[in-house]
Amino acid sequence: MAVVVTGAAGFIGRQLVAALRGRGQDVVAVDRRPCSPAAGVRSIEADLVADLPAVRAALWTADAVFHLAGCPGVRDAAADIAQRRRRDNVVAAAVVLAATPPSTPVVVTSSSSVYGGAAAGGCRESDRLRPRGGYARTKVAVERLCAARLRSGGHVAIARPFTVAGEGQRADMALAIWLESAALGRPITILGSPARTRDVTDVRDVVRGLIAMADRRVTGPVNLGTGTGHRLDALTAAVLAVTGAPVDLVVAAAGRDEVADTLADTTRTGELLGFVPHTDLIALVRRQAAAAGIGGDRAVPAAECVAAAR
Repeated sequence: MAVVVTGAAGFIGRQLVAALRGRGQDVVAVDRRPCSPAAGVRSIEADLVADLPAVRAALWTADAVFHLAGCPGVRDAAADIAQRRRRDNVVAAAVVLAATPPSTPVVVTSSSSVYGGAAAGGCRESDRLRPRGGYARTKVAVERLCAARLRSGGHVAIARPFTVAGEGQRADMALAIWLESAALGRPITILGSPARTRDVTDVRDVVRGLIAMADRRVTGPVNLGTGTGHRLDALTAAVLAVTGAPVDLVVAAAGRDEVADTLADTTRTGELLGFVPHTDLIALVRRQAAAAGIGGDRAVPAAECVAAAR
């Protein structure tokens, strides 16, 4: 039998499929978009909400299921975004959970956005959820479906990743946007304030955490974060250090759904997964830039690259 990865063509999904194959695991990759062909990977190009027989069969016979598919993007303001988020996040998750036997380990990827920002000392999995915005609210709705599966005796773990970065990051995420701006010689725009912080988590550690959640048959929510907050101006400094681009920083107003800070409490992470993610910021940004074909000809100390915001 194989493991199923939904959202296999996405940022984290591609890395997860590669890591599973590296362990010799057969994979069924499910996505609406075509997945790159690879030995040991059977691709099903399908919309989960359509509840196709091939997808149901794969879920019913899987050794484990990693559910990553969904509608991403906190800042998406399209006219139909509420409908798409509910369909692709909540309804799709319901289909996957219903089609997977109760005893099969399911790892569902939620989001740190369910916390609504950082609490003192970091967000704990037991904290009351305070979602801000439609994206976060649909992730809470997905977690409620998972909680119902647990109450009925089913097996499910909930991953809450914090600001995932690395090679292949989505083009609408901050580091990808900043790297592109630096490469084109355009100002880098920071939303809200350079003093805002983010718990940036290496995509490789997120993948390692997802696999550990299945291997160890973890249930319930687990933070996938480092417990370290990086100021936004430190993140942009890393971008400038890697690219060598002498561009300005510009501060713009943040949307109402933007939180000031994110930070994971990693106590449960370490206890259940056997490790705590750690991010080497410069190395991470360098990898992401290289994968995107972006790089500078000169090495610049990050401390020298914190440009004056205006």
